[in-house]
Amino acid sequence: MLSELHVKNLALIEKADVEFKEGLNVLTGETGAGKSIIIGSVTIALGGKVPKDIIRKGADYAYIELIFTVSDPEKLRLLKEYDVQPDGDGTVIISKKIMPSRSLSKINDETVTAGKLRDITGLLIDIHGQHEHQSLLYKSKHLEILDRYQEKKSHDLKENIASTYREYNQLKERLSSFALDEETRLREMDFIRYEIEEIENAQLKEGEEEELSSRYRRYLHGKKITESLSSAYTAVNTDLIGRALKEIESVASYDERISVIRDQLFDADSILNDINHEIASYMDDMSFDEEEYRQLEERLDLIHNLEAKYGKSLEQIFANLEEKRNRLSELEDYDTLKQKTEKEIQEIEDKLDGLCGQLSYMRKETAKELTKKIKDGLKDLNFIDVEFSMEFKKLDHYTAAGYDEAEFVISTNPGEAPKPLGAVASGGEMSRIMLAIKTVLADSDDIPTLIFDEIDTGISGRTAQKVSEKLSYIAKNHQVILITHLPQIAAMADAHYEILKKSDGGKTTTTIRTLSDGEMVEELARLLGGAEITEAVRENAREMKRLAGTKK
Repeated sequence: MLSELHVKNLALIEKADVEFKEGLNVLTGETGAGKSIIIGSVTIALGGKVPKDIIRKGADYAYIELIFTVSDPEKLRLLKEYDVQPDGDGTVIISKKIMPSRSLSKINDETVTAGKLRDITGLLIDIHGQHEHQSLLYKSKHLEILDRYQEKKSHDLKENIASTYREYNQLKERLSSFALDEETRLREMDFIRYEIEEIENAQLKEGEEEELSSRYRRYLHGKKITESLSSAYTAVNTDLIGRALKEIESVASYDERISVIRDQLFDADSILNDINHEIASYMDDMSFDEEEYRQLEERLDLIHNLEAKYGKSLEQIFANLEEKRNRLSELEDYDTLKQKTEKEIQEIEDKLDGLCGQLSYMRKETAKELTKKIKDGLKDLNFIDVEFSMEFKKLDHYTAAGYDEAEFVISTNPGEAPKPLGAVASGGEMSRIMLAIKTVLADSDDIPTLIFDEIDTGISGRTAQKVSEKLSYIAKNHQVILITHLPQIAAMADAHYEILKKSDGGKTTTTIRTLSDGEMVEELARLLGGAEITEAVRENAREMKRLAGTKK
């Protein structure tokens, strides 16, 4: 859920901090108070378009921060796939800094692209209204809605289709490798045989390069090694330790501590003698064999040339060799393998077509049930003569989700042909359509936070009451945030926020504050009574709030 919203220097907002609650969060305020800026700030933070001159006058930048709390294990898993690691409390922080020349979006202090931001926030929140995040505008979302509705029924079938589709694609990729004419095939075979022969003739051995390089370096730096060892031998082979040992030995019996020093000098003398023997032995073994040096150089050149052509190491060369042997085997048995692959593709395509057909039939049957429920919900929301259905089209190709393309269509006027939802012009209508869909999907939709903008446009009376009840129903399983001017909806609030605009003559600011129970009633009275709030209006507001509590 969206736990907190922090806004700074955005339009009329100098600074605003809001702590949202679970359930139904309602925002109200006088016309022109800046209610749309609050929802707009969320939209901008989620990757929406940044309006021109949105930075508050006199400020260098605007800043928006959304703090989400995620507890669902599946959501946490999906976030992890995007490399988003919530803290121990499941907190995910999304921020946007807007500067005159550019904007910067971050998730948990890590800068993200607009695409990644949309993907991640799409898991957490959905905004419905006249905004870019209005997911019903995208036809691709309609099939997702249907599949979510029938998730339990179609899950295993969809998994089967996805795995079969992956196998189908792999076979098609394999078949594409057989698209060679005879001349090209023979030419490739000759070339691969040459490469295999070149590697095999080298008779490479594991660990050979390291051993040869060590010996080569010894030859290459032989002069330097000899000079350094000679100097070291001279430095070590002095009689200073021996003289010191003789002097100490003469007085060692006088003091136990001197005896300890004598023993240490004796050990040092023994170590230095051993080192001298090692140096002398190494220098005795050193000799420059010009023929061996030349052979080492030639062998290393051969290995390096093969690495330049076939891999950066001997291990990669060996792996490359195995791939070439396999490819040569394929080319030698080209026609047989091609025919076998074509047969396998036909078999798996028949299987895939059958599975997609099953899913398509299931979807069409479920769509009848789903659209009827949505249609009934729309009638409750003052769509009197509405027609609502889903149209299907078979794609000319398979996908991991079947071969269906589906789209919701609607007619809101008698005799009018159904049109795609994207063609519905009214933002208020679009919000209520989504509200009807969300009510039906309330038990299966996994988006934690829903924001409804302009949900009450053009409605009143009984319709407003129905809208409020549906919102309250959705809020049982989701966090809902909305702006309203209708008391019927505001009365259902689990948390109520007032948006105020103040002016001191020099500047105008918009603020937001949480209302107490008593203040909620006073705000309801304002929505009911307008300019004059009488005690009767207040009593009416108290009664409306009480009745709303009984309907939750």
